[in-house]
Amino acid sequence: MKKVLAFDFGASSGRAIIGTFENGKISLQEVHRFSNDPVKVNGTLYWDVLRLLHEIKQGIVKAKIAGGFDSIGIDTWGVDFGLLDKDGRLIENPVHYRDPRTAGLVEEAFKTIPKEKLYKITGIQFMELNTLFQLISLRRQRPELLERADKMLFMPDLLAYFLTGKMCAEYSIASTSQLIDIENRTWSKELLEAFDIPESLFAPIVQPGTVLGELTDEICEELGVEKVPVISVCGHDTQSAITAVPCPDGDFAFLSSGTWSLFGTELKTPIVDETSLKINITNEGGIDGTIGLLKNIIGLWLIQESRRQWQREGQDYSYAELEKLALKEEPFKCFIDPDAPEFTPQGNIPRRVQEFCKKTGQYVPQSVGEIMRCIYESLAMKYRLTFEKLCDCTNKDYPVIHVIGGGTKDGLLCQMTANSCDRTVKAGPIEATVMGNVAVQFMSDGTIKDVSHARQAVADSESLKVYNPENAEDWKQAYPRFVEIAKY
Repeated sequence: MKKVLAFDFGASSGRAIIGTFENGKISLQEVHRFSNDPVKVNGTLYWDVLRLLHEIKQGIVKAKIAGGFDSIGIDTWGVDFGLLDKDGRLIENPVHYRDPRTAGLVEEAFKTIPKEKLYKITGIQFMELNTLFQLISLRRQRPELLERADKMLFMPDLLAYFLTGKMCAEYSIASTSQLIDIENRTWSKELLEAFDIPESLFAPIVQPGTVLGELTDEICEELGVEKVPVISVCGHDTQSAITAVPCPDGDFAFLSSGTWSLFGTELKTPIVDETSLKINITNEGGIDGTIGLLKNIIGLWLIQESRRQWQREGQDYSYAELEKLALKEEPFKCFIDPDAPEFTPQGNIPRRVQEFCKKTGQYVPQSVGEIMRCIYESLAMKYRLTFEKLCDCTNKDYPVIHVIGGGTKDGLLCQMTANSCDRTVKAGPIEATVMGNVAVQFMSDGTIKDVSHARQAVADSESLKVYNPENAEDWKQAYPRFVEIAKY
């Protein structure tokens, strides 16, 4: 019976999980969990990357004690990276995407390459946090770092490099950068030349499932383990999650629900046209050359950061208590646009919700329950708006929305999504990202034969919860008010 070890780094925590494939089903065993908190130093927000490497080592040791494993895969969110010098040493801790260094650089970039052309080349949604804009900020603000840098590695590739000494750019994570030519799926020479970024900075692109290398002698000696391969899985956690959508026929709409919400579908070829540009939808690389056509939406971050704010004020609500407080309040009193820029940084989200409602001439929520009701309903309405745009872009309709990831535990949001979109929601698996990470490792050696087989295994391994629309007409009547707010 083969076992693999998956490391998944989320917005606040990381996990080491052993995945087993037996009798057509995937089972998971968590062996190590740890915090993944960014650290602010002198005004810059960094990844605590050496601490995370230590936690990876602890996870490897604990997995060995738990029975061993045959390979390792690593995934996390996109866009962030570390810089290495010519000797392969990390120049400084990687900067976290929530750092404000890229503020205003999207519009500045359009002065070098017009918006329409930049989108045509990359097919990627414009967001200030994208790697392209992070590199532009370095070129303008700290050019000496780029001068010292020999290679840039995205975070899953950087952590894998620490384990193997091998460098690569796994395709799914590289595609989030807004530096890949969407047609030929290589680094865009045109963009790199235009923004004065050396092509030599980038490692060779490899596809998900590639064996990167084995654990180094040093790691094996330190941890007392045997050499095993490290697999370049879908390093972008969203694409790992999409790999685990429990729909073997491959024709589905999905909502990957976590700190960020990713709403989209999977295609064989990208859609890059006037419609996709207008709605600012992204074409990201996935398993077997597929394209994840999706929209990034701020998701459970609004709820998580609100809870942290209330904790700072001495009110320690559980998520279940926040749901109950929201349900007690009158519906549809006010809305926010979850993607308004003021909701991205850390800080006092409840106050920003109130300020947004005030400046848009709406009722200003006062109680914790009213603020939570506003957030929940606004997220569900944003999902409907995105779903409609997705259908317009693909000229298709989807009778079922698959909600995957940690947000499947939020029953209120799943039900509101069904209500707002007037579609059946099937929720699960909760551990979609890890399931996808594990599945690609099993696919790498043929234990699982292909993506369809992997998705069938996930479907057979999980009990999905079904939410049917309720009060859909009430949501339909309130929806135009949200659309006006979202345009503000």
